[in-house]
Amino acid sequence: MPPALGTAVPPFREFGADSVQTAFRPYNSLVTRATTVLIADDDPDIREVVRFALRRENIDCVEAGDGRAALRIFEESQPDLLILDILMPELDGTEVCRRVRVRSTVPVLFLSSKTDEIDRIVGLEIGADDYITKPFSPRELVARVRAALRRAAAAPVGPAAQTVMSHGKLRIDLERHEATWDAKPVPLTALEFGLLRAMAAHPGRVFSRDALMDMAYGELTHVSGRTIDSHIRRIREKFQEAGGEPIETVRGVGYRVGGCA
Repeated sequence: MPPALGTAVPPFREFGADSVQTAFRPYNSLVTRATTVLIADDDPDIREVVRFALRRENIDCVEAGDGRAALRIFEESQPDLLILDILMPELDGTEVCRRVRVRSTVPVLFLSSKTDEIDRIVGLEIGADDYITKPFSPRELVARVRAALRRAAAAPVGPAAQTVMSHGKLRIDLERHEATWDAKPVPLTALEFGLLRAMAAHPGRVFSRDALMDMAYGELTHVSGRTIDSHIRRIREKFQEAGGEPIETVRGVGYRVGGCA
């Protein structure tokens, strides 16, 4: 019987791919095209477990055993998502994420044995979309990967769907996946873009942290309110660099998109 969602599994050196088959029951895959995930971890056993779980979802995998190899393979294969261990040789996962973020908004999930909340917050603030601690449930890992891929691939639905949202100086182009402030581009990750888009669809409406967590991660995963705060802080910092401040805090309640004047 598979472990409950979020239940820690034994350290991966204690079981291999054969044991994963009994611990992981595949979902009905929502991936409809060739999707590639880069797995960067210096532990080959963990790479094997992650690869096995993802391939059962028809997701192709490429692998790297250190940070420099991860950057090289990222350039060569242009994956749809990165899973990065933080404590890797050559370059650690946070430095790999920083370098990737200079030129790409591809979703990044950190995979680490570091469990302190401050480590998770730092990871999110440098541009990661999610953070998973070891040991972890393969089912939860797959759920988070699928959620990140859905966010990255999100597109308007229906022939009359609005493709550009404008509110004051804020402009969000849904087809191009671009946000601007007073015509100045603001680079956002897929998760940041999704959060901003959801709030901008209802200017002035206050969204609680719980509501934003559901929009960002879905109901299958559980994150803290501090995680949402980190994402909002990153969005604000990026808009501040462009001279804007679209998101307002309503103390004790949540966040909203303001007047954007």
